[in-house]
Amino acid sequence: MRMNKQPYHDPTGDQMEHAHFCYLADKVEADPDLLNIPLATIERWLAKGSVYAKYVLQWRQLIEEARKSTQGMAALSGVLRADDEETRFFKGFDPFPGVLGRQEKRRFLCASRH
Repeated sequence: MRMNKQPYHDPTGDQMEHAHFCYLADKVEADPDLLNIPLATIERWLAKGSVYAKYVLQWRQLIEEARKSTQGMAALSGVLRADDEETRFFKGFDPFPGVLGRQEKRRFLCASRH
């Protein structure tokens, strides 16, 4: 039984995913060389004939622009930090899994009670 008057708040999966992408934006802004990781992932996916090439190519364009200019980095960061339905769908194809370490990823796991 909780004696605290504050209601228990367990972040939803959507909230944790949003926090994950905001953290990812912070990380690549601080170290743009990390963008080589998703670019390598994209090349592997395209070489295997990804059925989601349309989205993968959009990610590649965003990342390549982020490597070229501060405006490009701002655009990529804007996508990573956005939390609308269309962007959440697009992030479902993100090529960033290798950018965060295991401990970093653990911070964004959502424990379901179902």
